[in-house]
Amino acid sequence: MTEELQSTIVITGATSAIGSALAVAYARPGVRLVLHGRNQEQLAEVAQRAAALGAQVETLSFDLRDFASLRDELARLAGIDLLILNAGINTSTGPNGEAEPWDQVEALLDVNLKSAMVAVHAVYPAMRARGRGQIALISSLAAYFGLPVTPAYSASKAGLKAYGEALRGWLLPYGIKVNVIMPGYVKSAMCDEMPGPKPFLWTPQRAASVIKAGLQANRARISFPFPLNLGTWFLAVLPAGLSTRIVRWMGYGHE
Repeated sequence: MTEELQSTIVITGATSAIGSALAVAYARPGVRLVLHGRNQEQLAEVAQRAAALGAQVETLSFDLRDFASLRDELARLAGIDLLILNAGINTSTGPNGEAEPWDQVEALLDVNLKSAMVAVHAVYPAMRARGRGQIALISSLAAYFGLPVTPAYSASKAGLKAYGEALRGWLLPYGIKVNVIMPGYVKSAMCDEMPGPKPFLWTPQRAASVIKAGLQANRARISFPFPLNLGTWFLAVLPAGLSTRIVRWMGYGHE
């Protein structure tokens, strides 16, 4: 599927740093952008920027944990060419090693993982009937080896990675492309709030440019930045005990 055919693009989490940068990156005449975000003021600003670049823009603002509304809204949209499942939230252990609040863990799993799975089930029938479509799941380099300070976030992103890679094999015969995107640290409010060091920090615009190019090339896994992506991959293949010591040595953990 060429970029020219991707005339209807849906982005969840469009008010986030990466989401808003992707909306601007894809905005141009002839493109229908459907942008989802909970913060209506920020969503309106992103929509205005995209519309100024010539895109036809629609906005959605509802809680992604309302799975019935998510299914209904995506089923209502005709002819989705590219679905970018970018919405995500984070939580972390406390400064003295306290457990993540359970209500926050449940909300995180609903938004980061379950809503993406609901969305795939909502768009799959129409994409299969048309014989084409593309689904992009925003995972994280934390999916390679979970960080001690963000265990629930790491688990949700590892789930997205495994789910997306399985989807790619399942949906390939039906003309549906699936891509797993694994960013490192990208400047954002959520990134700023995450504990621990943030090496090789990228701007949202740089990340969006690499993601867009990777989706056009239909790369199965779009990971960045180098060499952080290589380092986190090694954490996954090294003995787990050694990897645990490495991440604690790097400053991800509590004394």
